[in-house]
Amino acid sequence: MTESISVRGLSHAFNGRLVLDDVSFGVTPDGITALVGPSGCGKSTLFKVLAGLLIPQSGAADVGDASVIGRTGVVSFMPQRDHLLPWKRTIDNAIVGARIGGVAKEQARAQARALLETFGLDGAERSWPSELSGGMRQRLALLRTFLVGRNILLLDEPFGALDGITRRSMHTWLQCVLAETPRTVLLITHDVEEALTLADQVVVLSSRPARVLATFPVPLARPRAAEVVTTPNFVELKREVLAVLDA
Repeated sequence: MTESISVRGLSHAFNGRLVLDDVSFGVTPDGITALVGPSGCGKSTLFKVLAGLLIPQSGAADVGDASVIGRTGVVSFMPQRDHLLPWKRTIDNAIVGARIGGVAKEQARAQARALLETFGLDGAERSWPSELSGGMRQRLALLRTFLVGRNILLLDEPFGALDGITRRSMHTWLQCVLAETPRTVLLITHDVEEALTLADQVVVLSSRPARVLATFPVPLARPRAAEVVTTPNFVELKREVLAVLDA
């Protein structure tokens, strides 16, 4: 099992304006939690705290039994955009994070090659980013995040730039990847259907300053096919989440 995430009473302000207001929630080992809330509510600020890039004014954030406040390198972080380097081929884009972390080049390449098929990139090892589809670019960005070698993944709108059809296929693919190579995942999304398709629980945040309005367990069996969105249990859960957001 990988580590858990625990956030307790996090509060932070910028220039006297409160952004996070007593935010608390937990993510179980190998679990997936989705954060859903309005744009600009403070979700990215929360990620910065968990990544060790921002020290909050109060509260605690732990990975496993250790605090991550002010500690970088504990988690792997995938930003909204893929940020692939256009002058590097697929294999070398995949190992950027691992190389920064001190892994030798050939060792990192070997690790990447072993996962190319799992990540749907088999045969694209020497492709340039401009030759990849949107879905392939996102899979490559996620492979790069996996290869950093951390058990905690922070995914900030990982599929937000994709069309609806590609997003649905990526949801199925990501569930398969996490079944094969478990990680503890915290996911930001503005799409309630995406949150309920992927997550074990959905944490609903208010507009700024972010407060936890409700936490919804998602008791749906895995793997969840795209058709799950039409089932009665899913539709009822979506109605409940939207009711909190609308209120």
